[in-house]
Amino acid sequence: MLSTMNTIQCPHCKKQVELSEAIIHEFQAKIREEEQKNLKIQFEKEKAEEQAKQEKQLREEFALQNKKQQEELEERKRKEEEAEKREAEANKREEELVKKLAKEKEERALVEEKIKEEADKAASDKYRLDKLEMEKKISDMQKALEEAQRKGKQGSQQLQGEMLELDLEEKLRAAFPTDEFLPVPKGVEGGDIWQKIRFRDKVVGSILWETKRTKAWSKGWLVKLKDDVGKIDATEAILVSQVLPAESAHFDRKEGVWVTTYEHAINICRYVRFLITTVDSIKSSTNHTEEEWGQIRDYMMSESFKNRMQSHFDNIRLLRSLLDAEKRSTLLKWKKQEAIIEKMDRNTTNFYGELKTIVSNLPELNGVETFILEDEKDSQAEADF
Repeated sequence: MLSTMNTIQCPHCKKQVELSEAIIHEFQAKIREEEQKNLKIQFEKEKAEEQAKQEKQLREEFALQNKKQQEELEERKRKEEEAEKREAEANKREEELVKKLAKEKEERALVEEKIKEEADKAASDKYRLDKLEMEKKISDMQKALEEAQRKGKQGSQQLQGEMLELDLEEKLRAAFPTDEFLPVPKGVEGGDIWQKIRFRDKVVGSILWETKRTKAWSKGWLVKLKDDVGKIDATEAILVSQVLPAESAHFDRKEGVWVTTYEHAINICRYVRFLITTVDSIKSSTNHTEEEWGQIRDYMMSESFKNRMQSHFDNIRLLRSLLDAEKRSTLLKWKKQEAIIEKMDRNTTNFYGELKTIVSNLPELNGVETFILEDEKDSQAEADF
C-alpha cells in the first residue's frame, strides 16, 4: 500500500501529506489538459499570426500586381496616342501630296492641250507618230508623278512646306522678272518671301508673303503678319493658305492683309502690283491731288473691286472646266479612231494574205509583206509556247 502512495508537502503547514495514485492521475490529467489547452491556444495564436502574415503578403502582392497592371495600361495608352498622332501626321502629308499632284495634273493638262493642237494640224499619215509622242510624254509625266509621290511620302512636313515656298517663289520670279526677291530679315518670323516691286527702273513698294499648310484657319496669322509688315515697312502683305476663312471663297482682304489660295496667288499678286504701281504713278503725277489718289486707292480696296476680281476668277474656273471636258472628249475620240485604224489595217493585211495563198504571183505591196511575216512569226511563237 505504501508503494502506491506518494507524499507532498503542504504549502501552509509544511507537513508531508500522502497522495493516492488516483489523485496523482487526476492531477496529471488536469496538467495535461491545461497543457493541451495552452498548446491549442498557442497553436491558434500562431495559426492566426501565420494567416495574418499570409494575408499581408497577398495584399502586398496584389498591390504590386495592380501597380504593374496600371503601369502597363498607361504604357499601352501612351503607345495608342503616339500611333494616333502618327496616323494624323500621315493623313496630313497625304492631303498635302494630293494638292501637289492636282497641280502637276494641271501642268500635264497644258501639255496634253498642246499635243491636241499639234495633232489637229497634222495630216492623217502623221497621226500615228503624234499619238506615240503623246503617249511617250504622258508616260514620262506619269513616271515623274510617281517619283514625286514617292519623294512626297518620304519627305517630312517641314520639307514639304519649304518646297511649296520655293515653288511659289520660283513662279513669282518667272511671272515678275523685273522684281527683286530678297531674304526676309531676322526678327520677321512670319514672313517667307519679300518681293520688292520695280516699276520704271525704281522700287515703288514691296510685298511680304507668308505661306500656310494647315487644316484650320487662324485669325492670329493676320495680326502677326501685319506686325511683320511694320517691321520691314512693306507696302502690302499676302497670306497664301490652303484653308481660307469661312466667308471667303478664293481671295479676300482681312484686317489689311490679302488672303488667297495657292491656285490664285499669282493673279492676286498681279492685282496688288497694279495697285502699288498705279498709286505710285498717281502720286508722282502733278495732275492728281492727294485726295484723288486716295479715292482711287479706296476704290481698289472696296467690295466692288473685290467682286470684279471674284467674277474674273469664277470665269477662269468655268473655262477650265469646259477645257477639261473638251480634253476628255478629244481623248475618247482619238481612242475610237485608233481602234478603227487598227481594225482596218489588220483586215486589209488578212485579206491580202488570203489572196496570196491563192494567187502566189500576186503583186507585192510595200509594207504588207512585212506585216504578214510578223504575224506568222507571232503565230509560230505562240504555238511553240
